Amino acid sequence: MAKTANVFTRVDPQIKEQAENILNQLGIPMSNAVGMFLRQIVLQNGIPFEMKLPPSKPLGYHRLSEEEFDAALQEGYDDIINGRVVSSQEVKAER
Repeated sequence: MAKTANVFTRVDPQIKEQAENILNQLGIPMSNAVGMFLRQIVLQNGIPFEMKLPPSKPLGYHRLSEEEFDAALQEGYDDIINGRVVSSQEVKAER
C-alpha cells in the first residue's frame, strides 16, 4: 500500500454537504476529489482554475446602514433626475 499523509481542514458545513452530494452522484469519495485537486496543483504548478473576483454586484440592502441605504437611494434618484440613465436595450447590447 502506498504511503499516505493526512490533510485536515475546516470548511463551511453547507459547502461540504453540497460538494459531498455532487461527488456522491459522480461516485467520487471526498478524499479522492481532494487528492485529484492536489495532483492538479502539482501538474499545473498553481491553482488549476482561474481565480478572480466576480463581476461587481449591487450590495444587498441588509449590508448597509440606514444612512448608507438612504444615500444610495438618493444617488439613484439624482441620477434619474439628471438624466444619467441607461435603457434596457443598451444594457442588453452590452452583453
